[in-house]
Amino acid sequence: MRFSNSFLDELRDRVPISQVVGSRVTFDRRKTNASRGDYWACCPFHGEKSPSFHCEDRKGRYHCFGCGVSGDHFKFLSELDGISFPEAVERVADMAGVAMPERDPQAEQREKKRASLTDVMDMAARFFEESLQAQAGAAARAYLRGRGLSSATQQSFRLGYAPSSRNALKEYLAGKGASKDQIEACGLVVFGPDIPVSYDRFRDRVMFPIEDARGRVIAFGGRALSSDVPAKYLNSPDTELFHKGNVLYNLAQARRAAAKGETVIAVEGYMDVIGLAQAGFENAVAPLGTALTENQLDLLWRMTGEPVLCFDGDDAGLKAAWRAADLALPLVQPGRSLRFALLPEGKDPDDIVRESGPDAFASALSSARPLADVLWMRETTGKMFDTPERRAELEKNLQSLTARIADENLRRHYAQDMRERARAFFGNEAPRRGQGGFDRQGGRGGRGGGGGRPGGASGRLAVSESLARSALVRSTAQSMPLREATLMVSLVNHPELIDAYFDAVEQMEVTSGDLGRLRSAVFDAVAHNPTHDRALLLSAIEAAGLTAIWKQAEARVKSAYQWPALETAALEDAREAFAQTLHLHRRASSLHKELKAAELALATDWNEEDARHLVEIQAELSNLQATEALIEGFGLLSGRANRS
Repeated sequence: MRFSNSFLDELRDRVPISQVVGSRVTFDRRKTNASRGDYWACCPFHGEKSPSFHCEDRKGRYHCFGCGVSGDHFKFLSELDGISFPEAVERVADMAGVAMPERDPQAEQREKKRASLTDVMDMAARFFEESLQAQAGAAARAYLRGRGLSSATQQSFRLGYAPSSRNALKEYLAGKGASKDQIEACGLVVFGPDIPVSYDRFRDRVMFPIEDARGRVIAFGGRALSSDVPAKYLNSPDTELFHKGNVLYNLAQARRAAAKGETVIAVEGYMDVIGLAQAGFENAVAPLGTALTENQLDLLWRMTGEPVLCFDGDDAGLKAAWRAADLALPLVQPGRSLRFALLPEGKDPDDIVRESGPDAFASALSSARPLADVLWMRETTGKMFDTPERRAELEKNLQSLTARIADENLRRHYAQDMRERARAFFGNEAPRRGQGGFDRQGGRGGRGGGGGRPGGASGRLAVSESLARSALVRSTAQSMPLREATLMVSLVNHPELIDAYFDAVEQMEVTSGDLGRLRSAVFDAVAHNPTHDRALLLSAIEAAGLTAIWKQAEARVKSAYQWPALETAALEDAREAFAQTLHLHRRASSLHKELKAAELALATDWNEEDARHLVEIQAELSNLQATEALIEGFGLLSGRANRS
């Protein structure tokens, strides 16, 4: 009986090869790494005392380094048990819980059709490759050179060019013997009852062949060379060969890299994949112009247990990260999770390797954050939790997130992780049992910390792990307080902040006389020049004879590693850091005033109520100094913690 390749692939996907092999051998515990799908045993095909027989779930293959046997699920059963191939298929189908297909002449005919369609697609790929090297492909070659792609890289990915003619490909394929039905079934032409004569779908585009897991061309993506076309990128429509949500670009190459132990990187586009491959990262894939799907996520997990999703460093990239996190959350389980690498704002992976080299991208990958970090970051970034209602809302949202995880054990660990983050986040004000928080099952309850202001809390802002050692909220004996220096340096380096925070900064208490003069000079400059240019502000500072004070303030900020205040930080980072620092400064100033007033009141007329109030103020000040509140995720948008 003949089985379709799609049926056999389904069985291989549903049943790990370790399950088939494990029914006949005992895996060696010392060499086996089950979490990676990597298993070792003594070979069942020849006698041996030390395990040299290896099977790997991601590859779906076994190999003995002693006697040299190798194969897949069906060959293992056929050769070991001496059964026929159909019998081996039936056994694996039983393990998978899949019914054996009855002989279907129509299905067999469709399989033959699929084979013939892949031949047509390969002919189309060759046509596009030849067109790229022809005279008509000069603009396409120039585009690829401009993107820094070598000839070897272009050949490796079979890049090509679709001429602007409406029928060049159609005539070429017809001349090679492809029928009208085959060309239409491949999605290579636009046709229909309202179209008298079909015409080439791809015209005047750089062409990217899309291959399946076995390296066969099943579709194309085309990048327009003209700026006046409706779609910059155009993919093949869904066909018998191609279903966009079930395919990843560069899947075959990435599988080979994953088989060598490399993780898999998911990026956003064709050029990112190709640019990374040229830089030595052959383990990158990309969805085909849409958000990641469940099927594509499953493809990633079949290759590696913790793929890295790498997104462009802009608002769209962050939104894509949030969507991917939401998609993955119900599906994660032990050995199946994600990490997220968010790149500098306005940069994609191809930009980074071309401008800064492979090491810069490798550094971004090494800083990839786990799924739990990204979920916490989304729920807390840029938000203030200065009321019980807002803190309760955060806890409710975290509970809802953890409840979506299907795996019971992992759900329990996520609930515990989020409880601990919330306790660290709220500091001494973690809710008492019965007043909020998570119990061990992810429900209400729990208590963390103590000694905070009874029954209340000051405002809380998401705490940045990367800035957990910040000195911004500590008091200082130095002549130039760090908080005040950071605020002034931020305003000069990012003049866009001045309009947004003019009133607040103008009324802000400044204890440093030098910084007070610097503030006056800056405000005088913007009053006379509404452009708010950094260079003009520095000129005004110099004209006021305050350059030494400016340099001292900037050095103070740099020495404390407060990089969001520096000129090189992304504006969004600077804005969020400025808001947090200003909030801390104003709250600390207010508490110090309350403290002095309480001490004065007690000195003249001691009573228990004023004494209790004094203790509360002291506790909140202590808590404010310990929290070091700058929002989660600084550095992710700009991609660096500039300490120079």
